[in-house]
Amino acid sequence: MAAPEATKKPPCLNCKHYFITWDQYKPHGCRSFRFKSAILPCYDVQIASNLNCLKFEAKPARKPNG
Repeated sequence: MAAPEATKKPPCLNCKHYFITWDQYKPHGCRSFRFKSAILPCYDVQIASNLNCLKFEAKPARKPNG
């Protein structure tokens, strides 16, 4: 059974281009599209183009601690 959409993480949180800014009014950024936003960049892209983000690239797997 697939997980409901509401419980999935937004794609930006798993994308290597996503970053958090110091701007309190635009705290989310996308290095690939070179912009900052008040909402997650993937949602901004979807609003502007009616498409899912085409620049998404998964973050590399993290090494376990220890």
